Amino acid sequence: MSLQNEWQKRDRKVLWHPFTQHQLWEKEEFPVIGRGEGIYLYDLEGRKYIDGVSSLWVSAHGHNHPGLNQAITAQLSRIAHSTFLGLSHQPGIELAEDLLKIAPPGLSRVFYAENGASAVEIALKMAFQYWQNRGEKKRKKFIGFSTGYHGDTIGAMSLSGVELFNQVYQPLLFEVWRAPLPRCYKCPEDRGDCEEDKWQCLAKLKILAEEHSPELAGIIIEPMVQAAGGMIVQPKGYLKAVEMLCRQHKILLIADEVAVGLGRLGKNFACELGFVQPDLLVLGKALGAGYLPIACVMSTEKIFSAFLGKHHSDRTFFHGHTYTANPLACSAALAGLELMKKEKRLENVNARARQIEQWIPKFKQLPIVFHFSHLGLLAGIELIKDREKCVEFSPEEMIGLQVARSARKRGAILRPLGNVVVLMPPLIISESELEELMEITFESINEVGAQFIAPENRA
Repeated sequence: MSLQNEWQKRDRKVLWHPFTQHQLWEKEEFPVIGRGEGIYLYDLEGRKYIDGVSSLWVSAHGHNHPGLNQAITAQLSRIAHSTFLGLSHQPGIELAEDLLKIAPPGLSRVFYAENGASAVEIALKMAFQYWQNRGEKKRKKFIGFSTGYHGDTIGAMSLSGVELFNQVYQPLLFEVWRAPLPRCYKCPEDRGDCEEDKWQCLAKLKILAEEHSPELAGIIIEPMVQAAGGMIVQPKGYLKAVEMLCRQHKILLIADEVAVGLGRLGKNFACELGFVQPDLLVLGKALGAGYLPIACVMSTEKIFSAFLGKHHSDRTFFHGHTYTANPLACSAALAGLELMKKEKRLENVNARARQIEQWIPKFKQLPIVFHFSHLGLLAGIELIKDREKCVEFSPEEMIGLQVARSARKRGAILRPLGNVVVLMPPLIISESELEELMEITFESINEVGAQFIAPENRA
């Protein structure tokens, strides 16, 4: 038995993996990762894979980066953890200062969490209690978006709109008004009227806001791109229109940038692309630089001030986590922000974005490619069984998983979202490395699609 097979066997005996049907996992030939270097992962047999999804969208600077290693080692020589309840520490203070220097205008306070879902819960509670502290007791409700995704804790699931993840838990969730999000393409071809769809969706959101404004605490949105909902890129001006609606009806705007913040879209924050200033902004994933879990909520001074009161006042924000502002994680995040500037990450992202754009016509020639969504160093390739008749692949056909398996054989790790093949490589990826990833993805989709396409129609 090979070393890889031995560890696969041990895995199957004791583990329960996230988002995994283990009846299939028993037969899956999954890699057991032994180490990483740059954009590459290596399994226990030494096989090399491009990390095409940044280890679930977190490894912005690649693996085993010497600068990040040094920052964590230096902090470890001082202290690994100290509570943030009643105490403070230098990495936590410095990280907050550095984040606020680059944050959208108006944000002035940082509250730390341990992961994105926890940070969403914090933003949810802050928005709710803000209105309670102001004496506006009716403002208890929220608006979320169809196919929005904000995490897997109860509050985050309530705000989310991806039924596959949430439907079994409906009895546990609280009521959220749901607004549609524009999809600028429709069957049978890629020719949806983007402006018309945008204004129709905004009109429906406006009706919700006007009808329920006395009860609304906030609107939560993933700025510019709905990530786990299928890599849905929002049309130009949509995010700004949502912000204007919030201002008109005095509703808090909560920007969930867990997936898209810190350089992924070519700016430090996705809100910059939409020219908006949120009341609360949630960060996670890449904040920890792919090393340690850390997230945060940034708020305006107006929201922060509403929580000021006497000791043990009910105005206090009674929330916290054991590892809030863990010094090691803060040090990794600080080093990651420094690398963003020092190694010119945004410049590379924008150059690689132009490179991806050049591939889009080639992908659209593949018969099973329905749509190619793209912004910054992020892409979603939606697959369809019959483009002309608009027949989708069934879940049982596992088309995304089949493409991921094919890509793995060619040397790339992909993680699909149903029928959408996702590309979110590390921000450090070079021109030649991205070219290889795009070629692998193209060939994998072409190979898998061939079983559904007549020979004369294959690319």
